[in-house]
Amino acid sequence: MKNIYKNIIVCFSFMTLLTSCETELDLSNPTALSLEELLQTDDGFIALSNGVLDAYQKVPANEFYLTELRSDNSRANSENGNFPLISSYNVDPNNGDVATYYSNNMHTIKHANTIIDNRFLASESQQYTVGEAYFMRALCHFNLVRAYQNVPYIDKVLDVTTEEALDYPQLPEAEVYAKIIDDFKTSIAYLDGAAQNKYRPSKGAAISLAAKAYLSQPSPNYTEAELLLASVVQNNSAYNYELLYTDRANAEDFDGDGIVSDSEYYATLAIDFGNVFGNDFSGGYQEGEIVLDADWFNSSGLELNDEVIFSIAYDLVSSDNYATSDSGLDDQVETDSESHSFSMTLQGPSNGVNIATLELLDVMTPVLQPVRFPVTLDAISYNPADITNDTFNAKFPTDGEIGDNDWIVLRYADVLLLYAEAILAGADSTTDIRAIDAFNQVRARAGLEEVANLTKAGLLEERRAEFVYENQRLYDLVRFGEADNVLGAFSTANSLNYTSGKKYLPFPQREMDNLPNFYSQNNGY
Repeated sequence: MKNIYKNIIVCFSFMTLLTSCETELDLSNPTALSLEELLQTDDGFIALSNGVLDAYQKVPANEFYLTELRSDNSRANSENGNFPLISSYNVDPNNGDVATYYSNNMHTIKHANTIIDNRFLASESQQYTVGEAYFMRALCHFNLVRAYQNVPYIDKVLDVTTEEALDYPQLPEAEVYAKIIDDFKTSIAYLDGAAQNKYRPSKGAAISLAAKAYLSQPSPNYTEAELLLASVVQNNSAYNYELLYTDRANAEDFDGDGIVSDSEYYATLAIDFGNVFGNDFSGGYQEGEIVLDADWFNSSGLELNDEVIFSIAYDLVSSDNYATSDSGLDDQVETDSESHSFSMTLQGPSNGVNIATLELLDVMTPVLQPVRFPVTLDAISYNPADITNDTFNAKFPTDGEIGDNDWIVLRYADVLLLYAEAILAGADSTTDIRAIDAFNQVRARAGLEEVANLTKAGLLEERRAEFVYENQRLYDLVRFGEADNVLGAFSTANSLNYTSGKKYLPFPQREMDNLPNFYSQNNGY
């Protein structure tokens, strides 16, 4: 662990740095400033906060491998080394993706702690950056506790010349969640009144993720989660949050006959759903089973929509929000990212990953999911009965390794379904009108019939269909207490090696080697 925590040296130019969230950092002529010098500049805390977001751009780069590829949604070919090992639950403590995901989250935490350690120096106009730091520290620990279970909670920048790391042991899962929730709640206070920007942490995002943490902890606190989520759902217009949804009266009449058919309405809703991810389509409408014959492409003008609550900006050339100091000045081009995860794009098949499992194709069909199917899956050779079928993720249609689809951390559909989950409170079913209404809003956008009785199984399946390839399925199964049942059966059916302990990743060996005999390895490894 010691190699993670280094005193920060920030290399940013302040020639074009303004207080607006629409301004990027210019890396063409970087000026190295010590932390002390940086904190004395007028916009020092803004630069530090941009650095936190910059650091987090690395986090989603391999998250897909460790979450979706370890669920029953996605599989890997048997010819590509590392990926089949992950997909078959044979990941090793020395696995590079396991270690990199851990260190990328810890690296972001270090940057956030730099702000928090110096928060009393922040001017009144830059107090929101302190809230952003607490938010990002909580988010990274939320990633870590769900992936590795018992992790340290790092609440300061550690001095590598001392034994401070010994004061930060692995904590029981419940204690980590308590600290995560405290950090999210602290961020809410700092972010209250801050300008809304979907590329930056916000009060609404902090409230929603605090609620998700309440639901994810070993003993879920449904009451607190419900109260927090109700404050967002019942005031969604004040936050400018809503699903992208077109009612039937305003749907596209594709064939111009004056009547909107079911197929035409599904096609309209599919376009809405694609727009959530910042995607537009080329192609056309055809009456039939797959009603939208679409080739999706990213359109940056669609990415800042009202369904997105918080996303990480990626741009092919440059961003209007924050730039990455990791895009070397001698690289091919100055980009914000080489894609949040290359293997989740349409080029992923070249790596032999993001292939839909047959289990997914049982529930994601053009008939069962007429809206979600054409947006979610690129059916190169769609055959749900053939294990060799080539059906891939279409939500992130960037063509090539350098991509510009934003990574959505939280969207309003998630909030609505989490609200229904909190009201359900672990029961098998509910007819509570608030839960039913939230659930049916998501169903309506998917072109599905409303329900009058919400079941736990139905909610889990709805989340699966809505969030395919958004790295949620594994954690949903764990949160619903269904990971062992579902993944055990999936493993048996596909000759994989899932065991109960393998719902979590191994603690990276290099972290254990840095502090010998200090950390315990997770069960199953």
